[in-house]
Amino acid sequence: MQVTGTVLTTRRVDAYHALTVVAPGIAERYRPGHFVSVAVGGAHTSMITRRALTVHDVKPDYGGTVELVFTVRGPGTAWLAERRARDTLDLVGPLGRPFPLPRDPVHCVLVGAEYGSAVLFPVADALMERGCRVDFLLGGASADRVFGAMRARRMAETTTLTTEDGSLGLRGKVADALPSVIADTRADAVYACGPMETLRAVTAVAIEFDIPVQVAVEESMACGIGVCMTCVIPVIGDDGATRMVRACAEGPVFRGERVRFEDVGTIPFDALGAPGGGARHAG
Repeated sequence: MQVTGTVLTTRRVDAYHALTVVAPGIAERYRPGHFVSVAVGGAHTSMITRRALTVHDVKPDYGGTVELVFTVRGPGTAWLAERRARDTLDLVGPLGRPFPLPRDPVHCVLVGAEYGSAVLFPVADALMERGCRVDFLLGGASADRVFGAMRARRMAETTTLTTEDGSLGLRGKVADALPSVIADTRADAVYACGPMETLRAVTAVAIEFDIPVQVAVEESMACGIGVCMTCVIPVIGDDGATRMVRACAEGPVFRGERVRFEDVGTIPFDALGAPGGGARHAG
């Protein structure tokens, strides 16, 4: 659904920005893993594409609010970072496929890198409501790029932090620490969000431990509703065939082992419909 939301609060979270927006219909329909797309630049802008933003928190206040977390990557997100309370935003959402949740109480490790960690906190709330044990593994390039460390420590059984420069927690990347976290927590499942390279490494570790991994991919999404095809990635289906699927519509959450991370940004020769080959694997 499309709504005009009023900005309630703005805040800096270390290297990132957070906007809380009154958006009753979106808040009501939201499930962990959903995202929203936001128009940027104002009424007379030349920026015609929306920005897909992560939902970090949803509350019933004022009929329903969503908190959006992002980093400035260009003129669109720079414009968003300049919004103030009482400004209005054009939002469409909730969009995408949310995280599937286990039926039974299990041990879950939530792995987030950079501001991708923001999407995992609603997941943690939902898992804990089902009686699951939740452990966080969060990381970033430096201390100011590790999102949500304090909140994670308050809500999880354990929280492990990593930074590439060693300024907070363990030196290295989240995937480096994941094997010991899985072993120590006796994890049954992994949920992850972050850059593609992080998700690729996290998935490899989960496969090594033979436990399921759900990943929320961060792809550029111009429309957010599956029309523009800017966010297609190669994903293996139930029939074993690779298809180019839209991260915004069929994702952004996928089973990690189904995503062909090494081929993201390309059309693999054996993908269905690929020039010169894929159709022969259509079955």
